Amino acid sequence: QVRLVQSAADSVQAGGSLRLSCVFSEYPGSSYCMAWFRQAPGKERERVARITETDITSYADSVKGRFTISKDNAKKTLYLQMNSLKPEDTAIYYCAAYSPSGSSCITLPSAYNYWGQGTQVTVSS
Repeated sequence: QVRLVQSAADSVQAGGSLRLSCVFSEYPGSSYCMAWFRQAPGKERERVARITETDITSYADSVKGRFTISKDNAKKTLYLQMNSLKPEDTAIYYCAAYSPSGSSCITLPSAYNYWGQGTQVTVSS
């Protein structure tokens, strides 16, 4: 069973930076998609970034140029570096993963079957 453990909640002022981490007990196979999602109060969960086993990355337009997803395979850890944070980035952030049957990663949360416990990120103005 793949287990994901995320870093603790954190807060920062607008314009600041934070780094989230997510430690895997094991990777979900030789082919996988890993992602960071976020969910703000009253909003749907959205994928903000994803990375494949070959380090191909993709970002939501709202975070492009500010957030960077990466992984350290030796540590089995997924990261999300968040720079130039805005109050609208305030949300609970979740790491997630699944092993796709095809060649591309699906955006929908329902495709991901392994999830972290969530990390509250608060950005104050």
